[in-house]
Amino acid sequence: MKGNEFKGKIIGITRPAERVDEAVNIIESYGGKAFIAPTLELKVSNSQPLKNLCKMAGKLDWLIFTSPTAIISLFKHCKDLKERLNPNCEIGVIGPRTGKFLEEQGLKADIIPDDYTTEGLLDIYKDRELTNKLIGLPRTLSARDPLPDGLEKMGANILIAEAYSSQVPENKENIENLIKNIITGKIDAITFTSNLTVQNLLKISNEKDKEKLIQQLRNGNVKVAAIGPVTAQPLKELGIPVLIPKEYTVKAMLEKLVDQYKRNIK
Repeated sequence: MKGNEFKGKIIGITRPAERVDEAVNIIESYGGKAFIAPTLELKVSNSQPLKNLCKMAGKLDWLIFTSPTAIISLFKHCKDLKERLNPNCEIGVIGPRTGKFLEEQGLKADIIPDDYTTEGLLDIYKDRELTNKLIGLPRTLSARDPLPDGLEKMGANILIAEAYSSQVPENKENIENLIKNIITGKIDAITFTSNLTVQNLLKISNEKDKEKLIQQLRNGNVKVAAIGPVTAQPLKELGIPVLIPKEYTVKAMLEKLVDQYKRNIK
């Protein structure tokens, strides 16, 4: 065990169910308890654009992955991707975790930005010649547009393919319990790992509860941590104080929360 900074603390996790293990392990290693209530559900999909991306793999100059789910979906529905892929095609990933998933499929990323964000990726591509280059971008259609828009401005041709959908979970019981527990002071902190995890939590709250929820988060009774500035933005717009790590990872986000509790103890 790393320490007792989270001892007696209950930390809410809102990220998709298949991605909670790392956060749970870290929270428990600091003596805390995780309250798992995914506000986002990811479903891989074999869309026609994804099929087209598979067929066009031999003509791609770049292939960019912004999440592990995109990798899982593409390799699931395009099992011979490695054989189809243009041997000169370079691959970009948004961060090391996504890069690790790629390596598990037998491919290695050519670029990983130091800043694990869309903006970090775009900064790297500013130094590349992208005029008339064909870039494959498997992702959820709920993703933000700065990446494809920015690459197009650099002269690239973008092939966007829906690899998975991001939606509000059908079963909302855990989320409703999370909201109730935040309002009644039974949750000590809550973590968010994407803009949608924030938006969906607010969307699921009824108007009366939403006001109470925002107030609890705004007045500091519940500590709020976001994985990065993009995730934090809708919270800040509501006047909610947010902890943001320098490195945009789950580990860094939770360690930022640990540091906050350490300061409180002192």
